[in-house]
Amino acid sequence: MRGKTKKATFNLHTDVLDAIDEVVAQGAMASKNALVEQAIIKELKEIRRQSRQARWKEGAADPLLIRDIKETEEIYKSADAESSRGIR
Repeated sequence: MRGKTKKATFNLHTDVLDAIDEVVAQGAMASKNALVEQAIIKELKEIRRQSRQARWKEGAADPLLIRDIKETEEIYKSADAESSRGIR
């Protein structure tokens, strides 16, 4: 996600801005920009994780997907058994 930067303007509550100033002043982050970028990246990852989790949950309730998985397991059952014997 790194690369070129582009200036953006956001409105934040003053208590959030004060907390950002404090964290940067304590040396916990190199700059306000670094803190905000890191926080946004972390939040984006969480949003993506939640989205994947919702799709998995949806898939777990989809009878066609479950049937397809069971059919695939059945097709590869003998190959899996053969492979597992060779792993010992």
